[in-house]
Amino acid sequence: MKLIVGLGNPGVEYQFTPHNLGFLAVDRLAGQWGVDVRNRRCRALTARATVGPETVLLAKPETFMNLSGLSVRELVTNYEIRPEFDLIVIQDELDFPLGTIRLHQRRSSAGHNGIESIVGALGTQDFLRIRMGVAPEYKISDGVSYLLSPMRKAELKIVDEMLDTTVEAVKTILTDGPAAAMNRFNRKAETEKD
Repeated sequence: MKLIVGLGNPGVEYQFTPHNLGFLAVDRLAGQWGVDVRNRRCRALTARATVGPETVLLAKPETFMNLSGLSVRELVTNYEIRPEFDLIVIQDELDFPLGTIRLHQRRSSAGHNGIESIVGALGTQDFLRIRMGVAPEYKISDGVSYLLSPMRKAELKIVDEMLDTTVEAVKTILTDGPAAAMNRFNRKAETEKD
């Protein structure tokens, strides 16, 4: 079984904020696979889907971003998930421009509180991460306020395309493996920059 965790904060006030891109990505995946993320398990909203030969558990922790590790540890334990092979975490990333996605494995939290919580709870940073860029083109004075404020209409258009790309990246991971997905999606991002 693969566990796909999208990071975010519960509550409608956070729904369309940059910090909730992980939740939005899980919702987009659920829509593609015809499931509803509404079962309560391990302090998270979850849904189970079958993708090809793979059983996938989608999860949106309800512990708030900074305590995501509490829920993820319970999910990993209850479902006997091997983080280094079967855990995919989808997060927002303020270090990348809005619209960029990058896939990484065995990386530090880079200051992301949700990832920091997961690394602390699991005792490893050896899991796959999909980092969705949220940095706007304009200068921001306070990163926390920006991450927790609703996105602008123009930003939501870019986010919509980024969610589609993230769905494609997840499908590639499930069918061809992480290395193939990193090769395809990380290279694509570098080519676009040149």
